[in-house]
Amino acid sequence: MHGPRLASWLRKRWVLARHPHATIRFGRGVYLGPGFSLSVPHEGSFLVGDHVEFRRDFRAELDGRARVTIGAGTVFTYSVLIQCSTTIDIGERCQFGQSTILLDGQHRFRDLTRPMLEQGYDWHPLRISDDAVVTTKCTIMSDIGTRAFVGANSVVTRPVAAYTVAVGAPARAIDYFGPPGQEPSEIVAP
Repeated sequence: MHGPRLASWLRKRWVLARHPHATIRFGRGVYLGPGFSLSVPHEGSFLVGDHVEFRRDFRAELDGRARVTIGAGTVFTYSVLIQCSTTIDIGERCQFGQSTILLDGQHRFRDLTRPMLEQGYDWHPLRISDDAVVTTKCTIMSDIGTRAFVGANSVVTRPVAAYTVAVGAPARAIDYFGPPGQEPSEIVAP
């Protein structure tokens, strides 16, 4: 077990050395797996709480003064990607499945006189609350509430309420398992 921990420590040193202009903090017991990659070409911030686990091939790309915060005990499995130009705040004890992407902006495309890549982006901060679970191959573009569960292959384009199961593309609420009386309106029986 000493080999992986030593390799993680070396990866942290490498990330910090490559980004002297950025604010990067790793809490106690953070594990950086093989293929961990962080791109912060400007003065962004990447702030990680205690005992966060980044398994294989995690990548985060921060533009400008972007800020990503990750709460204690959160786990990223394989090939998770974060792209941030504003803020992405992830709570404590969250879980992210393989090949999931989190982003705080979308391409503009509706101007028929210009190609999509010339139209810019629409930005909005993203918040993932404590204990949220996002399973495999999801795209997250909107907030997720406390203990919400997002099913595999879902595309979250609207906020997911706390204690709600959401699935599909676009994701929609299909079940609620939280305190009575807090059910989201879209799944309350008429």
